[in-house]
Amino acid sequence: MSVAWDTPISSVMTNRRRVGALKALGVITLGDALTYYPFRVTDPVPLAGLGEATVGRPMAFAAQVRQMRIVPMNARRGFRLEATVDDEAFAASRGLPGSTAQLVFFSSKRQYMHWLGGRLHVGARVVIASTPTEFNGRLQFTHPDLLTIPPADGAMTSGEGGAEAAPKTYDAGDEEQALRRVCRPRPVYHANARISSEHIHESILGFLGLLGGQTPEDSVDSGSGEAQSKPLAERLGEALTAVIPDILPESVRDTQGLMHRSQAFVAVHDPQSPEEFHRGIAALRFEEAFVSQTVVLQERTASRRLLAYQCEEQDLRDRFIASLPFALTAGQREVIDAIAADMRQGHPMRRLLQGEVGSGKTVVALAAMMLAVGAGHQAVLVAPTQVLAEQHRHTIGAMVEALQEQADVSIPVTTITGGMRLAARRAALAQVASGEPGIVIATHAAFSASFQAPELALVVIDEQHRFGVEQRETLLDRGERIPHLLVMTATPIPRTAAMTWFGDLDISWLTELPGGRKPVSTFVIPEADASLMARMFTHLRRRIDAGERAYVVCPRIDADDEEGSDGDADDGFVAFDDSEAQGGRDDRDVDGSGDGRPREPLHAVSEIAQRLGSLPQFAGVGFATLTGRDDDATKTRVMREFTDGTTPVLVATTVIEVGVDVPQASCIVIFDADRYGLSQLHQLRGRVGRGGGDAWAFLVSRAQENDLAAQRLEVIRTSSDGAVIAQADLELRGAGDVLGDAQSGGHSGLKLLRVVKDAKIIAEARDHASAVLEADPDLSRHVQLAGAVLDFTRCGEAQIASS
Repeated sequence: MSVAWDTPISSVMTNRRRVGALKALGVITLGDALTYYPFRVTDPVPLAGLGEATVGRPMAFAAQVRQMRIVPMNARRGFRLEATVDDEAFAASRGLPGSTAQLVFFSSKRQYMHWLGGRLHVGARVVIASTPTEFNGRLQFTHPDLLTIPPADGAMTSGEGGAEAAPKTYDAGDEEQALRRVCRPRPVYHANARISSEHIHESILGFLGLLGGQTPEDSVDSGSGEAQSKPLAERLGEALTAVIPDILPESVRDTQGLMHRSQAFVAVHDPQSPEEFHRGIAALRFEEAFVSQTVVLQERTASRRLLAYQCEEQDLRDRFIASLPFALTAGQREVIDAIAADMRQGHPMRRLLQGEVGSGKTVVALAAMMLAVGAGHQAVLVAPTQVLAEQHRHTIGAMVEALQEQADVSIPVTTITGGMRLAARRAALAQVASGEPGIVIATHAAFSASFQAPELALVVIDEQHRFGVEQRETLLDRGERIPHLLVMTATPIPRTAAMTWFGDLDISWLTELPGGRKPVSTFVIPEADASLMARMFTHLRRRIDAGERAYVVCPRIDADDEEGSDGDADDGFVAFDDSEAQGGRDDRDVDGSGDGRPREPLHAVSEIAQRLGSLPQFAGVGFATLTGRDDDATKTRVMREFTDGTTPVLVATTVIEVGVDVPQASCIVIFDADRYGLSQLHQLRGRVGRGGGDAWAFLVSRAQENDLAAQRLEVIRTSSDGAVIAQADLELRGAGDVLGDAQSGGHSGLKLLRVVKDAKIIAEARDHASAVLEADPDLSRHVQLAGAVLDFTRCGEAQIASS
C-alpha cells in the first residue's frame, strides 16, 4: 500500500494496543509520529569486556548464556529471572580473558518471564548494553538492553533438557550489527505507563521505513531484526528525501547550513552520534521558527489592508487626563501618544502593552477608550475573570464619574458578564447593540453570539494569554470595520523575545511605577521553621489589627485534588519540580532530563483556611476563601467583604493573580512558593502595596537550601524588576510561564521552539522570512512552505501565545 505523511498509523500497524498507546500521546498519523520529538539523546555506549567493567559506567559486550532460572520472589508477588553469561569469545577478540556476570530481570507477569526465558535459554548468544552494579560480590546487570544474535556456526542451540529453545528470529543478523546497534546513541522520548520510550522509538523507525518504501512486515510490526540494524540513512536516505520534501527554501537552508528535512528526521530518530542528533534538532527548530515568522509577517501585512475607524478627535481624551487626581508618568504619556497616532490611521492598530505590575496600564487603556468614544464609537475591555471585570468596573467607573462631573459629558459604562441575571444581561446587551458611544467591560461573554457592538472601534484585552486566538478573532471580525486592538499584559517578557515573537504587534513598555508605590519587602520562609512561621503569622495579625488585609495563596483547592491542578479554568497554577528546569517534563526540550524526585503534596485552600483559623494568632479574625470554582456571585461577595474588612484574610488560589486591586492589602503569604514560576510569583506579589503603604510578601517553601528551587526564590527575594525576573526564569527553568508557552506543545504548531530561549533563532528566521515574502508575497513559488504556513495557522499559534 502507498503511505504518505497523513496516513493513519492504525492503517499500517496491526498491534492495536500500541496504536492506542500512541494515540494517547497525540500520535495519530505518520506525520504526528515523525514530529513526536525525543527530548534528549543518550551518549554512545563504549565496548568493554566483563573483565574491564567498572561499576556505574555504561558498557556493551557480547556473551553466551551458561545458566538461567526463573524463581518466584518470596517477599512479594512476582518472579525473578537470573541468567549467568560469560564473554569468553568477545573478551578473546579484545585480548582479554573471559569473565562472567549475572543478568537479572523482575516481573509480576509469568507469561513475560517465560518469553524472556526462551530468549535467554542456555547456549543463547546475546549482546548486552547496560550499567553494571555489584551484588554479593558478583557483577550484575539489572534489566539490561538485550539483543539476541544467531549462533556463531549457524547451528541451532538447545535449552536445558535438550528441548529446542532458540527463537525463530533474532534481533540482529550478527554480533557486529548488534554491537553497532546497542552502542550508537539513542533518542529518549517522553513515554507513559502504556508505552515505553524504546517502543516509541521502535515504532517511529518503522514508520520511517514505510515512508522509505519498506513493507509493513519489514518496518512496523517486526520492530527489529537484521534490516533494522543498518542506519536508516544508509537504507532509505534517497527514498525519504523523495517523500518528505523540504519546507525551507533551498537558499535559506544553504545559507544557514541546515540539513534537508528528511535528513533531519533521520538524524533525530536514528542518530549515529549526539552531534548528528543536535544538528537534526537545530534544522527542525529553525524550520518551526521560519514557518511561525512567515505567518506572523503575513498577519501583519494582512492587517494593514483592513479598514478601521479613524479616531482623530482627542478632546475627550485630554479632558480625561486633566480630570485625573494624579500626574501621569512620562512612560504613560509616551504610550498614550503612540496609541493616538495608531488610532488615527485607517487600518487597525495592533499594539501590545507590557507593563510592570502596578505601572498604570488601566489608565493608558482608558485613555485609548476615550479616543474611541470621543470619535463617536464604542470600546470594550475584555477581562479573563469575573473578579477582574468587577475590579475594572469599579476603577474605570470611578474615573469616568470624575470626568463627567468636571467636563459635563455623559459616557455610559456597561458591564456584561456570564454571571448576570438574565434581565440585566439582556438590558446591557441591548444598550451595547444600540451603537451608542460608550465603554463596555466584559468577560468571556463578549465572545458570545449575542454580543453585538455595531460601532466597536477599540478592543482592549487584559492578560491575553488567558484567551484563545479563536475567541479574539471572533470579537474582531463582527463589524463592517475591524476594531483597533490593544493587548495588555503584566507578565514579564524579555525584550528580545517580545520583539521577535510578537511581530504582528507594535510593542510598548511601561517600566515606571506611579509615584507613592514602595517596593514590597519579600521574605523566604522555610515551612519547617516553626518559630519563623509563628512570627510571620503574628506579623499578619498586627497588620490586620491596623486595618489592613492579607492574602494567603495555595496551589490547590481541596486536599484530594490531583497534584498540580485544581481543575480551575481561572487558576493558572501549574506545579513543577526542579526536573522541569532541565526539560524533564517538556516534550519540546531536547537538552536534558529530570531527576524524578518525589514531592510532598501541595497545600490546599480548604486545608490552610482550617489550619490558620485554629491558630491563636488569628482568634476573632474573619477568613474567606476564593477559587475559580466559586460562582460569580460568590466571587463578587467575597471580594466585597475582603475589601470592606468583614473578612480581612483571603485564602485563595491563583485566581487573584492578575488585576485584583485592593489598596488595603499589605501582606501576601504564598504556600509552596518553590513550585511556582518566578513570573507568577512576581504577579502575585504585585497584589499588595497598591495603596502606597509598606507591604510584605512571604514565600513559604519546602525546598532544600541548595536546591534549584531555592535559587529561584532568591531571585524573587532580591529583585523587583520584572525584566530581570523573566530572564532568570528563562535561565533557571526555561521559558515556563513567562509566555505561557508551556501550553504550546501537544497539538500546537510549536514542538521544539522555545519562544524566549530561542529569540535569536526567531530573529534570524524572521529576517529570512521577510526576504522570501518580499520576493514572493503569496508563496506561489514555495508550495511546501505555503502548506506548512496553512497547517501552522490552523494550529492556533499564528498570533500571540494562545491558551
